[in-house]
Amino acid sequence: MKKVFLLAVAAMMATVCVNAQNGYDDTKGEIAFTYGVLGNSQWLDAFSAVVTEEAGAALSNEQFLGPLAVEYFYHYRPWLSFGGIVTFGQSSMDVANQKDGPKVGTSKIQYFSLMPAIKFDWVRLRHFGMYSKLAAGYTMRLQHYIYTDGRPQENDNIFHPNFQVSLLGIEAGSPRFRVFCEGGIGEQGILLAGLRYKF
Repeated sequence: MKKVFLLAVAAMMATVCVNAQNGYDDTKGEIAFTYGVLGNSQWLDAFSAVVTEEAGAALSNEQFLGPLAVEYFYHYRPWLSFGGIVTFGQSSMDVANQKDGPKVGTSKIQYFSLMPAIKFDWVRLRHFGMYSKLAAGYTMRLQHYIYTDGRPQENDNIFHPNFQVSLLGIEAGSPRFRVFCEGGIGEQGILLAGLRYKF
């Protein structure tokens, strides 16, 4: 048993040495661009639409873009990184006073989020990696009601807390450029993919 343990430790040390020689572990920063589906803001839009329809209005032509995100992380340790995430999403929908009634206006919403984050790289190979990520911050929700009957536009700005928990992220590529996908829950979506550059 002792020999097996010593062999495992030696293998781990050899892997660390190889990573140091190939320049992977000496990267200190990384930047990534992502696109996700079914983020928190999209769920909030869906819930708001249900409440609005229950109140008697009718919504149609619903469209949602995003969430789009930019991430930056600094490698405090090879396996531990701190950084931040900025996300953007937007939606629009036509509003009528009743089902099949004439359009009375358009609702347009934009979401901007800023979330400090922490990332754990628990598999670090030259061309492959696995990690988890946690982020928490705030979202600014800008809603605009544009009426078709000449009434002035109404604006509503709301701040609310938000988060992202990516339980599993998988990346592959060169030591510097990677493609990746993540599964989790939060403002970036339950599934997201993107491109990452390490420097």
